[in-house]
Amino acid sequence: MDAMMMGRMPQSMMMQDAKMDMDVMQACMDACAACEQACTVCAGQGMDCAAACMNCADMCNTMMRAMMRMQGMSPAAMMSMLDACMAMCQMCMDACMASGDDVCEMCAQACKACMDACMEAKNMMMANA
Repeated sequence: MDAMMMGRMPQSMMMQDAKMDMDVMQACMDACAACEQACTVCAGQGMDCAAACMNCADMCNTMMRAMMRMQGMSPAAMMSMLDACMAMCQMCMDACMASGDDVCEMCAQACKACMDACMEAKNMMMANA
């Protein structure tokens, strides 16, 4: 979902009782998308980190989908999802950094960017709680 669609989303579709900065949420979704793609490429290399990369790709995809349809999602549930995404990115980043491969390094950087974006979204949510 692009920023224009997010800006036009009716308030009734937004997370209950939370004011959301759509730029922060869009940045988080973009980082999740980039991480998902990098993890998928990295997993295709057949390195030892492949399982961690595929799990991270799945988590990032799930995080994006949850952020796109926030209706009915409580702030506590969304923050738990963000925590889970950050944990999976950390695991994947650690596995990729151990391999020393260029593709794995790119994946690790995407994981770090995703963790940072998720933390920014979580901090925004906590500030608005």
